[in-house]
Amino acid sequence: MKQIIQDLKKGDTILEEVPVPAIKSGAVLIKTTKTLVSLGTEKMLVEFGKANFIQKAKQQPDKVKMVLDKVKTDGLKPTLDAVFNKLGQPLPLGYCNVGEVVAVGKGVKEFNIGDRVASNGNHAEYVLVPKNLVAKIPENVTDEEAAFTIIGSIGLQGIRLLKPTFGETIVVVGLGLIGLVTAELLKANGCNVIGFDFDSEKIKIAKEKGIIAINPAEGTDQVKFVETFTNGVGADGVIITASSKSNDIISQSAQMCRKLGRIILVGVIGLDISRADFYNKEISFQVSCSYGPGRYDDEYENKGNDYPIGYVRWTEKRNFNAVLNAISNGSLNVKPLITERIPLEDYQKIYGDMGVSKSIASILEYNTTEKPVSTVKISNKSFKGNKGVIGIVGAGNFTSATILPSLKKLNANIKYIASSGGLSSTTMAKQYQIANSTTDYKEILNDTETDLVLITTKHNMHASMVLETMQANKSVFVEKPLALTAEELKKIVEEYNKRNVNISVGFNRRFAPLAKKMKKVLGNDKAPMNIIATMNAGFIPADVWVHDMEVGGGRIIGEACHYIDLCTYFAGSKVISVCMNAMGANPQENTDNASILLKYENGTNAVINYFANGSKAYSKERVEIFSQERTLIMDNWRKLKAYGFKGFSKSSSKQDKGHYNQFNQLIEQQQKGGEPIIPFEEIVNTTKASFAAIESLKQGKWVEVK
Repeated sequence: MKQIIQDLKKGDTILEEVPVPAIKSGAVLIKTTKTLVSLGTEKMLVEFGKANFIQKAKQQPDKVKMVLDKVKTDGLKPTLDAVFNKLGQPLPLGYCNVGEVVAVGKGVKEFNIGDRVASNGNHAEYVLVPKNLVAKIPENVTDEEAAFTIIGSIGLQGIRLLKPTFGETIVVVGLGLIGLVTAELLKANGCNVIGFDFDSEKIKIAKEKGIIAINPAEGTDQVKFVETFTNGVGADGVIITASSKSNDIISQSAQMCRKLGRIILVGVIGLDISRADFYNKEISFQVSCSYGPGRYDDEYENKGNDYPIGYVRWTEKRNFNAVLNAISNGSLNVKPLITERIPLEDYQKIYGDMGVSKSIASILEYNTTEKPVSTVKISNKSFKGNKGVIGIVGAGNFTSATILPSLKKLNANIKYIASSGGLSSTTMAKQYQIANSTTDYKEILNDTETDLVLITTKHNMHASMVLETMQANKSVFVEKPLALTAEELKKIVEEYNKRNVNISVGFNRRFAPLAKKMKKVLGNDKAPMNIIATMNAGFIPADVWVHDMEVGGGRIIGEACHYIDLCTYFAGSKVISVCMNAMGANPQENTDNASILLKYENGTNAVINYFANGSKAYSKERVEIFSQERTLIMDNWRKLKAYGFKGFSKSSSKQDKGHYNQFNQLIEQQQKGGEPIIPFEEIVNTTKASFAAIESLKQGKWVEVK
């Protein structure tokens, strides 16, 4: 299928060929008929993509600070690699989609195949959208009209926050697409509406809709006009739908308001607010968030958990329905806003002159006749007779930033890369000359030439995909963790005992050059040691999926597990008991500020300090080992200091966390045979130890690892 994307590195707007998204539970697959190009929002994205690196940095000063902090801890080259990798990920454009439902995911009951629906899907021939972001279209509403659903909901949410009453005077600043729709909805609500804009064509359309529309460029003072119109009282409220860097808009909006007036910001403007403008009148100011309650809430949008209507009357989906009903009953007329209708293939007629176009609403038309396919061939590379032919399942940031660069250095044979949406896998396939991009990972499992599957999906998918790969008699490498529950691990162990398939887990730290150096200088002495490992992991907001125990497993199971493995590597023994203590009076099981104590069979003690509350300027990782009057201190995989070792005192190198060595050994083992790169028994012991850490926190005592 075809999809419009923005290349953030080159600044190009591209019509890309990608696989059709894979159907998911709680979502619907939609065959697109029309999409609306939101010129204001999409113009900002396109202009950002075309900006040079310095201009991009000026637009995101907070990101610049993050980059500088990363340079201090990780070094210049790894930081630049991370920045360029991020810019190399294309941005899908569009969020006003109309089409027909062609597939329904598990748990979706309100939609059927053939339903006409509006959603916030992208400019693509097929889109997969969660059910709470989809609304049925009334029979008397055309597809073109329904394409305004999302735009209308953005304006409607601003109105709901303003809470206008019948007869109030409301000013709309900026009569672009959202502004015009907002003004008409306010008028339908019984308000006196004044609109300001510098575009005479938009002023003309607004007047035709019965809005009092003024162009300040013609000499009218906006503040004085509102004062005169309201007999010196001032406007009851102002909704700002303009896009400008100027601070004048917020100042003028306050001056237009009466005492206790309200201002709602829907657009993007300068916000250097003058206290004097707001103080005497006690004006309230609020920023509107997109389509309404539920936006950016994973529980609502992706998990499909609706808010009770008795407590949250207007969610984003209910706003969608309200806009569609307004179009249906004639209180919102969007047809006059349509400036042009363009076939998808001619998309550059819109995006090519976006900076100068006077269009208000551009409709992209779709006439998809090709049968949807789940796999797109990128190259005709042959893999016949090769061993170590790789299929990658998961095309997220870790895959692009870490795994693929390592595999490229090794000239690895990669036949497939899979992602649920198709765009990220296609982008990476082209960048790294991977033969096929797919949204159906089972195609990898059924391929006779692929003998090594790399799984880099979200954590809750690891165990089931490992089992499926084993059952397909293929070797499997899975990023940490191997499993999220004891039951998942039990099934994997049982399957392993049946098939003895090669399983590897992404415990890469043991393969780092400095880890190898530490192991070497410690020698084969079996004496117990004390290990202190500190991970200055950094803060991750509570609503990110890694904290969800059902999806990410929490950061102890999901991330700290690889430091349990590292300690096991140094100890040369297995963990027999675990005790974890976490920060706070009543810490939760998904804590990421904890100390994990490990007791090993050979008497070694280890403590892993996994902290999320440290400074970003401080080293992210540090390991200290004490044994037989000797001490090793490793700092951030860049420096190693030794005390008490004859002939060795220090070592330093560029940062290397072991990924390259890990995959080098993995591919060599797959091609030539030999022992697994990590003994399966150690993988199982590490995974059980991570479960025991969580259980220890719950019980408040040491827990044995059996």
